Amino acid sequence: MPPDEPIPLRRPRGPLPGGSPRTRALLITVAILGALVVAFSVFAGFYTDLLWFRSVGFSGVFTTRLFTRIALFVLFGLLMGLAVWANMWIAHRSRPAFRGLSPEQQNLDRYRVAIDPYRRGLSIALAGVVGLLAGGSAAAEWRGWLLFRNSKPFGVKDAQFGTDLSFFVFRLPFWRFLVGFGFAVVVLSLIVALLTHYLYGGLRPQTPGETTTAAARTHIAILLGVFVLLKAVAYWLDRYGLVIKDSGRISGATYTDVNAVLPAKNILVWIALISALLFFATVVTRNWMAPGIGFGLLVLSAVIVGGLYPGVVQRFQVRPSESQKEAPYIQRNIDSTREAYELKDAQVREYNATGIPSKGALAGDESTVGNVRLIDPSVVSPTFRALQQIRGFYDFADSLDIDRYALAEDTGGTAERDTVIAVRELDLGGLQPAQRNWINTHTVYTHGYGVVAAFGNESRADGSPTFFESDIPPSGLLDVAEPRVYFGERSPEYSIVGSPSGARAQELDFPDDKSENGQRNNTYAGKGGVPVGSLFNRLLFTARFQESNILLSNLVNSESKIMWVRHPRERVEKVAPWLTLDGDPYPSVVDGRIVWIIDGYTTTNSYPYSGRTTLGEATADSLTATSSAVLAQPREEVNYIRNSVKATVDAYDGTVSLYEWDQEDPVLKAWKAAFPGSVKDYSEISPELMKHLRYPEDLFKVQRELFARYHVTEPQAFYGGQDFWKVPNDPTRKGSGKPQPPYFLTLQMPGQSAPSFSLTTTYAPVNRETLAAFMAVNATPGPDYGQIRVLQLPRNTTIPGPGQVQNNFEAQPSVAETLSLLRRGGSEVEFGNLLSLPVGGGLLYVEPVYVRAAQTTTTAASGTSYPLLKKVLVSFGNRIGFADTLSGALEQVFEGGSGVTPPPSDGGVTPPPSTDTLAKALADAEKALADADAALKAGDFTAYGEAQKRLADAINRAVAASGGGVSPSPSPTASASPTPSG
Repeated sequence: MPPDEPIPLRRPRGPLPGGSPRTRALLITVAILGALVVAFSVFAGFYTDLLWFRSVGFSGVFTTRLFTRIALFVLFGLLMGLAVWANMWIAHRSRPAFRGLSPEQQNLDRYRVAIDPYRRGLSIALAGVVGLLAGGSAAAEWRGWLLFRNSKPFGVKDAQFGTDLSFFVFRLPFWRFLVGFGFAVVVLSLIVALLTHYLYGGLRPQTPGETTTAAARTHIAILLGVFVLLKAVAYWLDRYGLVIKDSGRISGATYTDVNAVLPAKNILVWIALISALLFFATVVTRNWMAPGIGFGLLVLSAVIVGGLYPGVVQRFQVRPSESQKEAPYIQRNIDSTREAYELKDAQVREYNATGIPSKGALAGDESTVGNVRLIDPSVVSPTFRALQQIRGFYDFADSLDIDRYALAEDTGGTAERDTVIAVRELDLGGLQPAQRNWINTHTVYTHGYGVVAAFGNESRADGSPTFFESDIPPSGLLDVAEPRVYFGERSPEYSIVGSPSGARAQELDFPDDKSENGQRNNTYAGKGGVPVGSLFNRLLFTARFQESNILLSNLVNSESKIMWVRHPRERVEKVAPWLTLDGDPYPSVVDGRIVWIIDGYTTTNSYPYSGRTTLGEATADSLTATSSAVLAQPREEVNYIRNSVKATVDAYDGTVSLYEWDQEDPVLKAWKAAFPGSVKDYSEISPELMKHLRYPEDLFKVQRELFARYHVTEPQAFYGGQDFWKVPNDPTRKGSGKPQPPYFLTLQMPGQSAPSFSLTTTYAPVNRETLAAFMAVNATPGPDYGQIRVLQLPRNTTIPGPGQVQNNFEAQPSVAETLSLLRRGGSEVEFGNLLSLPVGGGLLYVEPVYVRAAQTTTTAASGTSYPLLKKVLVSFGNRIGFADTLSGALEQVFEGGSGVTPPPSDGGVTPPPSTDTLAKALADAEKALADADAALKAGDFTAYGEAQKRLADAINRAVAASGGGVSPSPSPTASASPTPSG
């Protein structure tokens, strides 16, 4: 080929960039299909949620929340996106026609050339991204907007500004959000404007001559003016924020805040306004000196007036006489805190408790002592499980609940009895591996069955609870008409129930020897659940639960319903997302149906002058640390709380009902206006349900934590803090390091005319372990409901606190010896709740002692090792009683005559142990134990059984010689008196 002839271009081998047309089409198809799958999954989650809300009758909550979030997302997203886009457009449109030939501009030319073809798309994309982020942030403020829009007056004005508290609770938080959003808009707009002006020559910091164009100066000046104007608004709102801040010792505005910070904020508002006007004036004057001076003055004032001056006032005026200067503001803090946490009406009385038990001291406290709850709900769950589980696929919560019932066969049905109650729930973990398949876990094993209830102050001769409602089918005194439990704390994630009329029932109802297959089947006939029979719904739920069997199984039919969101707390949380819920739902039998009752709280963190608390810390105790059934609240700070709602969930059909409880709470009124029809009136609470409502535990925990400080109402004493209290740690759960939980008891406080079902706690002085006070709140609905009564002991008291009492129990020689004997052979001794009772002119402590037999692999698997009530410990002052029964322990303490029951014939405390008899018994026990071990190793089970009998006999003789006994009580009750009369 001649050298001057052009070389022909050849097509490179291999696929063109991007692949062949077929490959590109395939990729596009896959991308579209993937997008459709994702879109359908999102739609499935959204639409099935809507179906769920419709099924429980709360679709208004779903739509109100959804539309509010969409509206906030769109509005604020558009504001942010348009603002950013508009500022970029203005900066580009006002770019100079000539940019000079400086090295700076020549370097920027490369970027301008690269960006210009895509400028419009990039600006729209950037505006879209920041708009989406801003919209998402705004949508999360739906609670603040609904409260802002539906604000209700408190009818109380704050002490500093004379403004109704509703401004601080409902409006100020949203105003602050708006100002913060405005700052974000201005700052982002300023950034994109500066970048655009710089890129297109409006800003030329390195170019000789004019460094900015007139258009750029005007644009930037206006943005800076708006920024400073927003700062003036922020300073104005900061004035009101002073009364809701928390400075540690004092909540709300302090002396320095009122006399230095508040005037400084007022000054800064005016300086910021003037500075903003100077920036705006630059549009006309085109002189940056005046706004620069104004802005510099603002910064200098913020440092000197807003920072240094308050510091000087605090250091040289307040600190030398702080307790006097701060006294009026401490008083505001005390008064507001007691109001915000409903502590202002607490009745505090001096209680000069005696530490010397005297004969007949309990004669006037029979109603209290007779109701002492010896059955500890946090201990006896394994006992309920062993005696009433029936089958492995049933179970009980690891911490049971307290309720009270007036039983027809108990004192004519007029007296209420404290009871320990548990729901027999379904536990899929109890199924054998071969049984665990989709059909069984979602269509056969669908529900639990019945409740089990026992008297709180009784046990049987062997130490087991005295059940008055038990077994399957249910038998007892509660008359449970509908025992099936489809909605509970241990229910499966979802179940599919229902079948056509005449079809074979699929669900296991309960084991029944009288039935052909040893079980009785059932078809759900309630109104709970969402229909899932149509092909469309089956597709939706297949996508939601990622389970193809929902679509393919022939067990899902035209009558099928699917149940999910089955935990009572989660159901209420879903229909009332504005409520804070108590950590312990409890079951009750109301009108023959099992219902879960949950207390709901309205809270805020914006109540003026009120002290803050963290819910997670205030509600944590030894029970929340060890039980999965009782939860502590999240780490949320509040300074106002009300038990505004009582909620119920029907265990059979899942019906959720919200009842107004606090009819005066402005926060509840605002939420009722936001979600009309979602909360029923107080008058709709049925009399039967009312009998089972009680004072909420988490509210009481919060109140006791605040009252430990705010029982002090004199500012000087509050400032010193020497009279502050603490909630003692639970001495029976030494590893938890957490406070004692409050205890439900029926008792009659000094000053009360009759006993009442109450929630109680004790206090100890800070850095001491003696008893400082005893608190109880009336938990029974009625005129006295919620009345807090506090018995304050003298400051120099020597009455032992719970920790000291527990130490005295375990250090008592006869008690320690008996406990050591009970632990022989691997048995476990477990202390029940240490109850405190203000009776006999002093404080009576009662603690049940449980014994659990030695646990082997076999017993653990079969559930035959469980705690039984064997002993009762009692303390009054420094005297201790330890016996098989409460009455026996009381007689030991109160000089042979407590005044509750006739004194025993021996007429005294536990006699000293017989050394010879005890030594002989211990030697026999050791010999029998050694023989038993040898027989077991040799495989001689006859000899092993004989040795075990000798071991039991020796232990009984040893315990008897030490002053106690493990032999069963002659009475079937461990209480100190017959059936209580009140």
